[in-house]
Amino acid sequence: MQRWIYLSLSSFLLVGCMTQQPIYYRPLPKTKPATQKPTVKPEKPTKVHELKEVQDNNFDPDYMYPETPKRTQTKTKTDITPVAVTGSMGREECISMIGQEKFDKYTQMLGSENAAIKRCVLMKSMK
Repeated sequence: MQRWIYLSLSSFLLVGCMTQQPIYYRPLPKTKPATQKPTVKPEKPTKVHELKEVQDNNFDPDYMYPETPKRTQTKTKTDITPVAVTGSMGREECISMIGQEKFDKYTQMLGSENAAIKRCVLMKSMK
């Protein structure tokens, strides 16, 4: 009895797999749809333009790199309030730590000796 059950189930399985038909797709036609309008070429221009000659020897650095006007300082030396130096570092100690050239450079760059000394204090605290 079990043989008949297995035989019938396997036959149904094989018959079900064999009877499926393959699906064939037809290629779409390669015609343009009727809704598209044909492309129209633009008309020739009526005015004739002449080309200009290119000169590559007319480089002027003043024109290419103009100098920007420097900002005018609104505060004068008397208007600047002195900044208190934090820590116990003085001018001489700062100069001995970084050197006279760097101290002058920082003074010019930052605007005052107090700012240069603050920079020295900051550098000392980072070490």
